[in-house]
Amino acid sequence: MERTERAIFTNLCMVYDGQRVLVEDRVEDDWKGVTFPGGHVEPGEAFTDAARREIFEETGLTVSDLRLCGVRDWTQDDGARYIVFCYKTCKFSGELRSSDEGRCFWTTFDALPGMQLAEGVKVMLELFCGDASEQFYRKENGEWKVYVK
Repeated sequence: MERTERAIFTNLCMVYDGQRVLVEDRVEDDWKGVTFPGGHVEPGEAFTDAARREIFEETGLTVSDLRLCGVRDWTQDDGARYIVFCYKTCKFSGELRSSDEGRCFWTTFDALPGMQLAEGVKVMLELFCGDASEQFYRKENGEWKVYVK
């Protein structure tokens, strides 16, 4: 049995301040809509360093005290495992700005479900705000099923 597989590592980070939460309205067609900022982990880069770098690149904010709150993963059609490390923090500094990825803005937790969220974000809120620690996606009969653990 093979014990290794190709993997793509990414991250998302929920930055919050009381009842406010920072979101990004992504404009790229591959994953469009409101989500939390984040991105790809570079080869050899620590996961939390990648999250801090991505947050700074996309929002202008410097974050610290990142807490891992869950993992979302699935196997792509090409066989690569796609893994999203979900972090959250309320420790940040700097001035908020947007990037080419999309407009960044503060909103409330209560307003999130009513927004045009990127695919899968509504389910991911269970990782960021609930008791779940993993969301594993598997294709069954051509349809994606999510298993929340």
